[in-house]
Amino acid sequence: MACIKIIDGIKVYIYARDHNPPHFHIHIAEFEELVLINDFSTYSGGVPKKYRKKVISWAKENSEFVNKEWEKLNP
Repeated sequence: MACIKIIDGIKVYIYARDHNPPHFHIHIAEFEELVLINDFSTYSGGVPKKYRKKVISWAKENSEFVNKEWEKLNP
Protein backbone atom coordinates (compact mmCIF):
# COMPACT_ATOMS: atom_id res chain seq x y z
CA MET A 1 0.00 0.00 0.00
CA ALA A 2 1.33 3.39 -0.92
CA CYS A 3 0.33 6.57 0.84
CA ILE A 4 0.14 9.00 -2.07
CA LYS A 5 -0.89 12.08 -0.06
CA ILE A 6 -1.52 13.35 3.46
CA ILE A 7 -3.90 16.29 3.74
CA ASP A 8 -4.32 17.70 7.27
CA GLY A 9 -3.85 14.23 8.74
CA ILE A 10 -6.08 12.53 6.18
CA LYS A 11 -4.18 9.75 4.43
CA VAL A 12 -4.85 8.82 0.82
CA TYR A 13 -3.73 5.34 -0.24
CA ILE A 14 -3.60 3.26 -3.38
CA TYR A 15 -2.97 -0.42 -2.76
CA ALA A 16 -0.75 -2.49 -5.03
CA ARG A 17 -2.47 -5.33 -6.88
CA ASP A 18 -5.87 -4.07 -5.71
CA HIS A 19 -9.23 -4.99 -7.23
CA ASN A 20 -11.03 -3.07 -9.96
CA PRO A 21 -12.60 -0.61 -10.53
CA PRO A 22 -9.69 1.83 -10.07
CA HIS A 23 -10.06 3.59 -6.73
CA PHE A 24 -8.21 5.12 -3.80
CA HIS A 25 -8.68 4.79 -0.06
CA ILE A 26 -9.23 7.68 2.36
CA HIS A 27 -8.21 6.98 5.98
CA ILE A 28 -8.89 9.27 8.92
CA ALA A 29 -9.11 7.99 12.50
CA GLU A 30 -11.46 4.99 12.49
CA PHE A 31 -13.03 5.90 9.13
CA GLU A 32 -12.22 4.56 5.67
CA GLU A 33 -13.78 5.27 2.29
CA LEU A 34 -13.02 3.86 -1.14
CA VAL A 35 -13.45 6.45 -3.90
CA LEU A 36 -13.66 5.65 -7.61
CA ILE A 37 -11.01 7.48 -9.62
CA ASN A 38 -13.12 7.98 -12.74
CA ASP A 39 -15.93 10.03 -11.11
CA PHE A 40 -14.93 10.45 -7.43
CA SER A 41 -18.04 8.66 -6.22
CA THR A 42 -18.03 6.49 -3.11
CA TYR A 43 -17.44 2.80 -3.80
CA SER A 44 -17.76 1.74 -0.16
CA GLY A 45 -17.34 3.01 3.36
CA GLY A 46 -17.49 6.61 4.39
CA VAL A 47 -15.57 9.41 6.06
CA PRO A 48 -17.02 12.61 7.52
CA LYS A 49 -17.98 15.09 4.79
CA LYS A 50 -15.48 17.78 5.79
CA TYR A 51 -12.60 15.33 5.29
CA ARG A 52 -14.02 13.85 2.10
CA LYS A 53 -14.45 17.33 0.61
CA LYS A 54 -10.75 18.15 1.12
CA VAL A 55 -9.56 14.92 -0.43
CA ILE A 56 -11.93 15.05 -3.41
CA SER A 57 -10.92 18.63 -4.13
CA TRP A 58 -7.24 17.59 -4.14
CA ALA A 59 -7.95 14.46 -6.23
CA LYS A 60 -9.83 16.43 -8.88
CA GLU A 61 -6.97 18.91 -9.18
CA ASN A 62 -4.46 16.04 -9.36
CA SER A 63 -6.46 13.42 -11.28
CA GLU A 64 -3.60 12.73 -13.73
CA PHE A 65 -1.27 11.95 -10.82
CA VAL A 66 -3.87 9.72 -9.13
CA ASN A 67 -4.46 7.79 -12.37
CA LYS A 68 -0.71 7.32 -12.90
CA GLU A 69 -0.27 6.04 -9.36
CA TRP A 70 -3.09 3.53 -9.87
CA GLU A 71 -1.53 2.33 -13.14
CA LYS A 72 1.94 2.12 -11.57
CA LEU A 73 0.72 0.03 -8.60
CA ASN A 74 -1.85 -2.02 -10.56
CA PRO A 75 -0.33 -2.85 -13.96
